[in-house]
Amino acid sequence: MKVLTFLLAMLPLLVACNSDEAANKARPQLLIYCGITMAHPVEDIAKIVAKELDIEILVSQGGSEDLYKSLSASRQGDLYLPGSAAYRTKHHAEGLLGDVVHVGYNQAAFIVQKGNPDGIKPQLSELLRNDVNVVVGNAQTGSIGKETKRILDRQGIYQQVLENTVFVTTDSRNLNKALREGEADLIVNWRATAFFRENRDAMEIVDLPPALATPKKLLINQLTFSRYPEAGQYFMEFAASERGQEIFRSYGFLDNSN
Repeated sequence: MKVLTFLLAMLPLLVACNSDEAANKARPQLLIYCGITMAHPVEDIAKIVAKELDIEILVSQGGSEDLYKSLSASRQGDLYLPGSAAYRTKHHAEGLLGDVVHVGYNQAAFIVQKGNPDGIKPQLSELLRNDVNVVVGNAQTGSIGKETKRILDRQGIYQQVLENTVFVTTDSRNLNKALREGEADLIVNWRATAFFRENRDAMEIVDLPPALATPKKLLINQLTFSRYPEAGQYFMEFAASERGQEIFRSYGFLDNSN
């Protein structure tokens, strides 16, 4: 009898727990694949949109090509924001990238130690100096590595620069880490990353001429297998709106009006 009484007493609690679990499962959970460089503004926008729509938003960060491989293999997720429109051009025929909005521009730049103690000039020949430690990104894993290769290939010095580097790393986050930790004196990275709170006190930008480092469009792509296309569309429209653009500008990005 005591056992039966205990079970009867627990029944409302078990029903309540199951109801909560069902409610959580029913709550939309938007998954965004986001290149590392854009993670800060995307996370800020995600907090606002999640509150406005009463949904959960997960942001998966990584190198742009690695992220595409992940979403392609899993067929899970809703939005994809790589570090360059070149990834849409490259993969669009595969049928996974649907509607798109323009949210601003990335631009490659030299980034150096605060105060530019080595006197780095905005010239690609600086990457061949023997008295500075140079680190660049891998062209196979991240958008900045791909862009660095494009810039240097046009001048015919990509292989020379690779031979002069201390090491090659995967993405923009690890490039900045190398600079902060003193492993690098000069990196080629997306200029907006120098504005991030974890970087701005340790480094500064040496802008390259636009003829060398052309601004690269940032496009949020809706995935054709998205489970929550309406929520994804709302996020995209917010990011492209003035409210979203103000957030992107605060992190050093050129906005979509340029």
